[in-house]
Amino acid sequence: MVHYNFKKITVVPNGKDFVDIILSRTQRQTPTVVHKGYAITRLRQFYMRKVKYTQQNFHEKLSTIVDEFPRLDDIHPFYGDLLHVLYNKDHYKLALGQINTARNLIGKIAKDYVRLLKYGDSLYRCKCLKVAALGRMCTVLKRIGPSLAYLEQIRQHMARLPSIDPNTRTVLICGYPNVGKSSFINKITRADVDVQPYAFTTKSLFVGHTDYKYLRYQVIDTPGILDRPFEDRNIIEMCSITALAHLRAAILFFLDISGSCGYTIAQQAALFHSIKSLFMNKPLIIVCNKTDLQPLDGLSEEDMKLVMEMKSEALKTVIGQDGDVTNDEGVLLTMSTLTEDGVMAVKNAACERLLNQRVEIKMKSKKINDCLNRFHVALPKPRDQKERLPCIPPAVLEARSKQAAENEKRKTERELENENGGAGVYSMNLRKHYILANDEWKEDILPEILDGHNVYDFIDPDILHRVEELEREDGFRQAEDEDDFEIDGTELTPEQQAALAEIRKKKSLLIQQHRIKKSTAESRPTVPRKFDKDKQFTSERMGRQLSSLGLDPSLAISRMRSRSVSRKGRKRDRSPESAHGGDGMDIDGDTPSKKQRLSRSRSRSRSVSRPANEVVPGEGFKDSIQKGKAIKLAKNSNKKRNKDARRGEADRVIPNLKPKHLYSGKRSSGKTDRR
Repeated sequence: MVHYNFKKITVVPNGKDFVDIILSRTQRQTPTVVHKGYAITRLRQFYMRKVKYTQQNFHEKLSTIVDEFPRLDDIHPFYGDLLHVLYNKDHYKLALGQINTARNLIGKIAKDYVRLLKYGDSLYRCKCLKVAALGRMCTVLKRIGPSLAYLEQIRQHMARLPSIDPNTRTVLICGYPNVGKSSFINKITRADVDVQPYAFTTKSLFVGHTDYKYLRYQVIDTPGILDRPFEDRNIIEMCSITALAHLRAAILFFLDISGSCGYTIAQQAALFHSIKSLFMNKPLIIVCNKTDLQPLDGLSEEDMKLVMEMKSEALKTVIGQDGDVTNDEGVLLTMSTLTEDGVMAVKNAACERLLNQRVEIKMKSKKINDCLNRFHVALPKPRDQKERLPCIPPAVLEARSKQAAENEKRKTERELENENGGAGVYSMNLRKHYILANDEWKEDILPEILDGHNVYDFIDPDILHRVEELEREDGFRQAEDEDDFEIDGTELTPEQQAALAEIRKKKSLLIQQHRIKKSTAESRPTVPRKFDKDKQFTSERMGRQLSSLGLDPSLAISRMRSRSVSRKGRKRDRSPESAHGGDGMDIDGDTPSKKQRLSRSRSRSRSVSRPANEVVPGEGFKDSIQKGKAIKLAKNSNKKRNKDARRGEADRVIPNLKPKHLYSGKRSSGKTDRR
């Protein structure tokens, strides 16, 4: 099903704006710098690109206009005739044809000038050809300026048209002006149509929607129609005629039997007979409105005769639907929109008549035969006199019983509270929802304190057994850790075994201390070793410990004392050996000073850095000369990469404290505080 949405049509710019849009886009999206020193092929390509790009933009814009506007031959006849009534389809097609012709002319102009640009021999010649091409394109577009303005007005008017679906269920209201059509649509739908006590208040089609039997119906309010020749009707009346001619809908012809609209019943009957050809094959209902001013029974014989004639014409639509001639219910109805008497009855009758007709049409179509041929209803025939009851499996019966039990309404806590005394009296039982192996255990009372002990500490009957298993597992792990040492106690003497046991004991103590320190490392401050009050890290204590183990502590103590000690405020002097070449030459008469003797006595052995050229086994160099050459080549290869590097986040930045745009140029008279 096609949905018509004319609100999505793109805005059509006028001729001048159209040219500005295209040329500014060409200037922004194509290169703009060219020099006469460029090769001639490059100059040609530069200007050819501008011409092609401009033509492409013109083609896209004009194609969008031609494609988005509806074609009158391809849309529904209702919309085709409505557009013809409103805009004159000849002018409409002529305007779109001019747009299409302009698109083709611009394509030919671009093609011709691109061919000429291929033979341009200079920058000046190529530029002149480009200017000429763009100028001719803009001239073509300016000539269709009136067509663009006309299409823009049509687009704005079409965007305000109501969204009418020609194929859905529709109720159409027609009649003379000021007979109550707009008041009726306001009553049965949410539409807000202007209602005034003068003719032709409604000048276009208005749409509202209502529901009947869970189906959506669209209700269309048409402008009033006068009884005059077809050629003399204006655009407002032709909108109503178009809707009556092309929409498959239930027709509600309104009669003002009170005559307050300014037209007699005879004039309204003449209008009915003049347009009754438009009612063929459509449900028709005659609605006598304003019964609060004039009841139907109070009409004169002549007026009643005219009403009955219209009713007989409406009955023909029922006969056309294979209905009964005597069944005249729902053909002539009375109502009053002021008192809302009979309004819903008219709506229901119109919707019911339309629904019955649509169902009957579908039943007569070929599609229903195709659908019915696919269905087959099997009816078993009895073969004997035995009564065979339906067999339902036990599993299904059990499932049904469970479902019925679940569907039983379970009492809520609020209902139980109201039944048992209300708030403050009823105490909710929290144990009834416990999930236990036996439901009888839910109400058992479990003490918290028993014999002065917490019951939850002894709730596990196997806790002692589990503790023994954990201790046994811990012992196995310690034994595995001890096996990591490659010392077997059976091969040692008793003195060595005692020393080994002492070492292992000391090791376990150190591990425990380390674990304690590690667990409290975040909250424990770092204390320098010189503030060690317990004297745990002294050379004397280390010597005693090593001596107690039967080891000689002298080498360890001398190695510890050989480390250089930093002294604050001591200036390092150059030694005479380094001053005289460092060869340790004996010079007669040079007696070192006391300060030099002290510094020499306190000198400590320092580690010397390895030279960069020194060859380390495994590096793959033959000698230090080859390694030096390799280092030099590596530095040279990194020079280009370092030059191409950009400043990053980690690089040092010196901000420009005096920006040039603030501190250069002449200062005008006035304050300069802002600088």
